[in-house]
Amino acid sequence: MLVVLPPSETKAPGGRGRPLDLDALSFPSLNPTRKVLVDELVALAADVPASRAALDVSERQDDEIARNAALWTSPTTPALRRYTGVLYDALDAASLTPAARRRLLICSALFGLVGGTDPIPAYRLSGGSALPGRAGDTAERSSTQGRSLRVTWRPELVPLLDGQDDLVVDLRSGPYMALGPAKGAVTLDVHSEAADGSRTVVSHANKSHKGHAARLLASSRRRPKDAGGVLALLRDAGLRVEQASDRALVLVVPR
Repeated sequence: MLVVLPPSETKAPGGRGRPLDLDALSFPSLNPTRKVLVDELVALAADVPASRAALDVSERQDDEIARNAALWTSPTTPALRRYTGVLYDALDAASLTPAARRRLLICSALFGLVGGTDPIPAYRLSGGSALPGRAGDTAERSSTQGRSLRVTWRPELVPLLDGQDDLVVDLRSGPYMALGPAKGAVTLDVHSEAADGSRTVVSHANKSHKGHAARLLASSRRRPKDAGGVLALLRDAGLRVEQASDRALVLVVPR
């Protein structure tokens, strides 16, 4: 079983690893596209006003642009240490076994798909960023960068994810699912339930719940083959999970 996570906007600085080496990353078939995007970000960083507009950052976040300028030379650290925030706090990857960490993949607007232990630098690029000159195909030529990144990554990520031998559990947020939908994956949404039984989709807080679920899935010795197997695993861990369709699960939490 493989668990695919979204990245985070916040990233830990620094690192002790050698500078970025694309050959050290998982899924080497993605390296040509990775190199193009890294080179584009480095070049864009030379124009600070253009970078602010493209990355949707303010003057107070110019350090993010400086990170992009140093993508080829800055130190790296494993992806599960690089990404920070609510989901990764709940995941607590540092306390996972090496085998559990290897079951975790992260979808990135810059690198496409990386393993949790892959060494990457700090960077700024999200699924909705707008890199100048990356217009997309005819149908999306006037759209936002989020769509043009879909044009870039979808032809590569869809067959890559669909070609995995193991069951894929997709915990990505919408913009990162759009980069490369995993058609055969099991998904997990988080709904909060009030005392009267009414439910709403959990937004920000769902990151914590998904991080906890990812930890349970990666740590388990069980190897579910379908959504029913994932449901049973999570229920046995004490979570309230329902099956919405053949491949869709819902985690219900109290409001």
